[in-house]
Amino acid sequence: MPRVKRSTKRHDRRKKVLGRAKGYFGAKSRNYRTAKEAVEKSLLYAYRDRRNKKRDFRSLWIVRIKAAALANGSSYSRFIRGLKVLGVALDRKVLADLAANAPATFSHLVRMTQTPAA
Repeated sequence: MPRVKRSTKRHDRRKKVLGRAKGYFGAKSRNYRTAKEAVEKSLLYAYRDRRNKKRDFRSLWIVRIKAAALANGSSYSRFIRGLKVLGVALDRKVLADLAANAPATFSHLVRMTQTPAA
């Protein structure tokens, strides 16, 4: 049977997995086999949640815009529709930031969308 010469590959692979599992509870941070399972699962969660983060932030921005629009006497849907008719190309992230940090500017935008031309 031939001699297996792995060099340090096996040690490096295990060290990489245990390094990623640092801070996990109990055996998940110490035992290679359980650490490997935990790391694989955490990488799957990270992949999934990088996509979900975009969804979550968009819904947060919409809630903020809706609250500010209602405070200014309009609904979210009428406000967004009015912006589209006027050709205002501000995305929801910017609108939510305006609603939170520049309420006077946001109020002006709401008034613009409520004019009869819109």
